[in-house]
Amino acid sequence: MSPTRGPRRRTIHSAAALSGVAALALTLAACSSSSGSGTDNSNFVGGTGEINTVKPADRKPAPELSGKTVGGGQDSLAAYKGKVVVVNIWGSWCAPCRAEAPNLVKVANADKAKGVQFLGINTRDLDVSNAAGFDKHFQVPYPSLFDPYGKLILRFPKGSVNPQSLPATLIIDRQGKIAVRALKPLSEDELNQIIDPLAAEK
Repeated sequence: MSPTRGPRRRTIHSAAALSGVAALALTLAACSSSSGSGTDNSNFVGGTGEINTVKPADRKPAPELSGKTVGGGQDSLAAYKGKVVVVNIWGSWCAPCRAEAPNLVKVANADKAKGVQFLGINTRDLDVSNAAGFDKHFQVPYPSLFDPYGKLILRFPKGSVNPQSLPATLIIDRQGKIAVRALKPLSEDELNQIIDPLAAEK
């Protein structure tokens, strides 16, 4: 009897281990900073890490984004026409988003004079109070559109953003076209390195 019991135990343990790995993979996918962009790169040129830029001639128009904000008002991407707009997609439940938030706040405050506007898209927070609490805690100085089901995110061109990869940042140039994307939490230095050249564009 013992020869048959041993393999059965090993099979059960292996199944449990595989189940644990699968659960971990799903958890990481829900708040990932390293997911790829899929097969369609939408003319994005790979930079360092997960930061990608698009040549001016290859940039695609940003989608129309508008709706209710986390603060209870209304806002839209169109309201910032002529400015460089840093669109950050985040969730209050996402640890990398919390780690990134102070960097975004610092740069947003510092870059106002350069004609740079930040606009958040809060996603997968079904209760807006969680998102509002995040903004209050980090003293976020810019608005965020409330997008609990990811409908606004799906408006971006195919391949430009992965809804499962948060945080994500897309930078819109002064002509309203997508110039940069980052599928990772950004440091203050990284933000400056990708924003400054666009702010200098005419």
